[in-house]
Amino acid sequence: MCINSFTVTAQDIKDNASNITVANDSIVQNDSIPPVKKNKAAVQYIIEHSAEDYILEDVINKKVKLYNEAHVIYDQYDITAGQMLIDYNTNTVEARGIPDEDGKYSQLPVFKTKENETTQDSLIFNYKTKKAIIYGLETEQDGINTLGEKTKRVNDSTIFVRNIIFTTSDPRHPDYYLKTTKAKIVPGKKIITGPTNLVIADVPTPAIFPFAYFPLTKNRTSGIIFPTYGESFSQGFFLQNGGYYFAVSDYFDLKLTGDIYSNSSWGINIASNYKVRYKYSGSFTFNYDNLINGIEGFSSYSVTKNSNLRWSHNQDSKGSPNSRFSSSVNIGSSQYFKQSINESNTGLGLQNTLSSSINYYKKFVDTPFNMTVSANHQQNTNTEVVTATLPSVRLNMDRLYPFAPKNGTKKNAFQNIGLTYSFEAKNQVETTEDKFFAGEIFENARNGAKHNIGLSTNMKLLKYFSLSPSANYREVWYTEKVNKQYDSTEDEVLTDTLSGFSTFRDYSLSTSLGTTVYGMFKFKGSKLKAIRHTMRPSISYSYRPDFGFYYKEVQDDADGNTRTYSPFETGIYGSPSSGTSNSLSFSLANTLEGKVADKDDPDGEDKKITILNSLNLSSGYDFTKDEFKLSNISLSAGTTLFKKMNLNFGATLDPYALVDDGTGKFERINTLSYTNGGPLVRLTSARFSTGYSFSSKDFDKKKNGEKGKKEEEEETTAYDQDMFGQGLQNTNDFQNQPEEKEPKKKDENKSLPQYISSMPWNIRFSYSSNYSVTQSTGVGRVSSNSLTFSGDVELSPGWKVGASSGYDFVSNGFTYTNLRFTRDLSSWSMNFNWIPLGTNSSYYFFIGVKSSVLSDLKWDKQATNRDF
Repeated sequence: MCINSFTVTAQDIKDNASNITVANDSIVQNDSIPPVKKNKAAVQYIIEHSAEDYILEDVINKKVKLYNEAHVIYDQYDITAGQMLIDYNTNTVEARGIPDEDGKYSQLPVFKTKENETTQDSLIFNYKTKKAIIYGLETEQDGINTLGEKTKRVNDSTIFVRNIIFTTSDPRHPDYYLKTTKAKIVPGKKIITGPTNLVIADVPTPAIFPFAYFPLTKNRTSGIIFPTYGESFSQGFFLQNGGYYFAVSDYFDLKLTGDIYSNSSWGINIASNYKVRYKYSGSFTFNYDNLINGIEGFSSYSVTKNSNLRWSHNQDSKGSPNSRFSSSVNIGSSQYFKQSINESNTGLGLQNTLSSSINYYKKFVDTPFNMTVSANHQQNTNTEVVTATLPSVRLNMDRLYPFAPKNGTKKNAFQNIGLTYSFEAKNQVETTEDKFFAGEIFENARNGAKHNIGLSTNMKLLKYFSLSPSANYREVWYTEKVNKQYDSTEDEVLTDTLSGFSTFRDYSLSTSLGTTVYGMFKFKGSKLKAIRHTMRPSISYSYRPDFGFYYKEVQDDADGNTRTYSPFETGIYGSPSSGTSNSLSFSLANTLEGKVADKDDPDGEDKKITILNSLNLSSGYDFTKDEFKLSNISLSAGTTLFKKMNLNFGATLDPYALVDDGTGKFERINTLSYTNGGPLVRLTSARFSTGYSFSSKDFDKKKNGEKGKKEEEEETTAYDQDMFGQGLQNTNDFQNQPEEKEPKKKDENKSLPQYISSMPWNIRFSYSSNYSVTQSTGVGRVSSNSLTFSGDVELSPGWKVGASSGYDFVSNGFTYTNLRFTRDLSSWSMNFNWIPLGTNSSYYFFIGVKSSVLSDLKWDKQATNRDF
């Protein structure tokens, strides 16, 4: 390898010393040395150059030739090529590739500066003026690949190009490109072109633009969001999601868009994302629609105003380990997701409840106390009833052991006594949606506070049993109570609400006794080595005295009949219990596990398998009741088949008999069923559910052994996805697109896989059924019985088809059905989402460029059942 450097000084020194002459060979009388004038054309930096094969210096003609892996560095400019010529007469560097026998060039010139890097067929660079002429330019600016025939580089900030194409796909074989005859490029800032034509698959389209402007920046910048256009049956022609994007700072942005329809309907949309690393992050969205239906003056005319607000906030635990603030808000009109024309996520219209939660947690350091302040909201979209807690404050104390020794472990039940305390206060509102958003939310507010103190301990009993007694004390505070009086004139009971502090107290005692029993069944001469049966019997006793002294009597009618009532019956924490509670409950939990020989290594360690995840029984006995003292028996069981299929079963069994009362109706009597000639217990309700997912990977014979952890997580995630498919974002919603942490490297050898005999696919299904017996008739029926499924199949590389649906066997009809079609067109993508059945029937179609830089090159269309 040859390395050299050549320094050019001012041209005061001409070709060589022999060219200098003195007139008449006389001595200059003025012996003072005149100052040397600095040539403005002097080179300011050393030109460093190197080459792999040879460096040929022509001193007389002031030229240097470099061949193979030629490299020149001047100031911030770095040029590499197959061959180069440095001409010190013209102050230029010529670079080009090396041709082979077929006439193809290798080692094409690469021109680097601090700002960007370009590849070209050849170039001429003047290192003094910093200008360059480039032929066959190829460069990439923020995802836009540029190919130009002839380029003039004026300086570092301005480049003029002729016969140029722009694309975000492979620049050598583009799927599409924008072609123009001239353009101006300001690296890192913008591209401005003249008349531009969209070309797809080398076929010019009628889409011709008088000019084009492409902003170039590595950071987010503010700019106009172009709207999408279409037509709605009810609202007419529309422009949607047009507005402006504000890149306020590196931590916060804002998107303001609007919708306008030809029948005067309109909508506004506000969205924002914010993030401060190691502190917090979140997003905010507000949508408002003013939709007009029909023609004013006709009976069908109506105006619908819907809104929705969504806010999500998460705090990084690293930023504040002893306190955190979080929010998940979804509040607005109940009909927004069902009636909005600009909401592409149609699956949200199936929601029956909108809920919100805002929480602040504070841990008091060096104390056992922590505090939570929260505000909650529940909104039923069918009844439009809103229940909100504004706010709720809870103070908790960690469990303390006041009698534990300061050093050493707790050795007896007395030392193991634990003390807990909690305080809660809240203000609760239940109202209608209209009043809630009108500000009338506190008219019927209820508030109160309560204290809870608990004592508990545990001890070993008879070596194998665990005894855990506990006591609980509660004190409730209210700011109002009710007082009832009989009005003889109106013959009714009048209720008055009295303001003022009021309180009640109650307490309860309980204890539980439990143990664990193991049983082992071994087998010989079988792959199944053993079965282990684990039983966990438990019995609990609870007692609460009668607090009926808090209750009052009021005359109920003119005959003098009376009834009791609680002054605290409207309180949010309820009333003290009337009557004594004295009950016993018992339960039995079972699991079955097995050990099987490893088929690959019979003499090795046995594998453990789960045969039955759970088989649980529970019931109770109430000593205070005069009849039906024995509670219903609850039975539940669950297991897993094929490592992926979950089976869950539950039933409720009644031990008491059901007899005909002589009128054809049945009634429950206080007689055990088996003593009345019936079964041991009666089935009153049952439920069964299962779910399973499998894919083409499960049938891939090339894969042996167990799946890796990553693959199992992918399958679990796929199964946990919404059975009705994922919702689609608006096509120009680039604000919510994830930012790439690292730029993607170009894969020159990228190729799509070829499907020969199989196509990747996956299927997920869920089945549930419920059975119940009507007591009055004694007849059982299946109250619900439905199968839902969802699946996807890749017909070919880039083609993906999915469907989600189900069938209700009771109603004999299909459930929510969704069909999905996706086509990956390399640099383009196409999506079609179709809901063909029901009141939510709609479709959404989109085709456009993937890159956010050219996201306006798209076409989308959506319509609901009102537009069909």
